[in-house]
Amino acid sequence: MRVRIDVPEAALEFGFMNEPAGAHTSRTIMLSELRGLLGAVAPAADYLEYQHAAVEMNAAHKATLSTRQKTFRHLRELYSLSSDILLFRALRDLWTPDAAGEPLLAASCAAARDPLLRVSSKRILEAPEGEEVTSEELEESVDRAFPERFRPDTLARTGRNIASSWTQSGHLQGRARKVRTRARCTATATAYALFLGYLCGDRGEGLFRTLWARLTDAPEHILRAQAAEATRLGYLEYRHGGGVTEVSFPHLLRDEARIA
Repeated sequence: MRVRIDVPEAALEFGFMNEPAGAHTSRTIMLSELRGLLGAVAPAADYLEYQHAAVEMNAAHKATLSTRQKTFRHLRELYSLSSDILLFRALRDLWTPDAAGEPLLAASCAAARDPLLRVSSKRILEAPEGEEVTSEELEESVDRAFPERFRPDTLARTGRNIASSWTQSGHLQGRARKVRTRARCTATATAYALFLGYLCGDRGEGLFRTLWARLTDAPEHILRAQAAEATRLGYLEYRHGGGVTEVSFPHLLRDEARIA
């Protein structure tokens, strides 16, 4: 049975991707490299500044020029690295204030842009805490969603990379044997999760029940508390009363045209 998790067509203009499926065939979410790169340039940097920092200044800490170039290419695939892409601009807005939220921010953005990571999320989210999750199971998730797309060796490598990514995000723990753990959710991670849902067309109560909300690993009452904190910090505007929930994003949207 083919099981893909595609985003709505309208969300693609904001940086989400349904095709091609591929970043995790070669790399993980590269949290350490992303941290190095974003820490080396100003928040308002443009794409060429990110490229210069990664390739010429070695902000991602790679030994050779060719490795730096490949690393930058994969970071671009996973995060776009362009302030013209709303998905990345919001990530960048929320990145600096909260180091603890960075693993979830990175994983959420990567899942929005790499369908391979996204399809594996079903196995991750269904696993109770303490249950072992194998790279073979994650590999099978990819193979079911994209049948006959990848060779066996590529699938095996992809499963291992995906397992590493979910470990970096905090959803898994361990080296040879990985078990399900609860990722750390913060106000910035919640703000980003709600924003991704918004860009995919969800509104109000629905924002707390999307894939992106589930990836935070927090129950709804915690997400609502985090949304209130994100409102205090100025990342979004959250109101809840009389059974009605309103969430808007004047800071993250800024000069963008209103998204209906």
